[in-house]
Amino acid sequence: MKLHLRGTHRLAVSLVLAAAALVIPAAPGIAQDGRITLTSKATFAKVANALEKAIADQNMGLVCHANAQRGAAVRGVKLAGNQVFMVFRNDYAVRMLAASVPAGIEAPLRLYITEGQDGRTSVTWRSPSAVFAPYGNADLNALARELDPIIEKIVRDAAGH
Repeated sequence: MKLHLRGTHRLAVSLVLAAAALVIPAAPGIAQDGRITLTSKATFAKVANALEKAIADQNMGLVCHANAQRGAAVRGVKLAGNQVFMVFRNDYAVRMLAASVPAGIEAPLRLYITEGQDGRTSVTWRSPSAVFAPYGNADLNALARELDPIIEKIVRDAAGH
């Protein structure tokens, strides 16, 4: 069955569909451009502490920890929980650089933890496969396939999933 719409009707339907695409959020845990978000009922502090432990438990290194809350507090501004954990490991870095020096900009991998107004804590990350896919390099793709389950386990353990 083919639907024939007049010009104004076609425009109206197109505008409604475009508006719906803007206001209907993606379901939690659905990847968009490789981004994945898991939400936890645990407090922000508990998830942040669990994230540090889970990183160590997976033998990954916490390369950097950016804490927007702490930085804002120094200026007298109170922010809801908002931190970035940057994670990688030297042996992976060596392999990554052997495969592609330009891919070095992608390391460390980032885990973004935020506290919602509802008190829930979310952890968002881009899968390593999505991060390294644009390079079109078989060795990077293999590395990413190793890292995908490690990063996912870190987040799931920290979020209590």
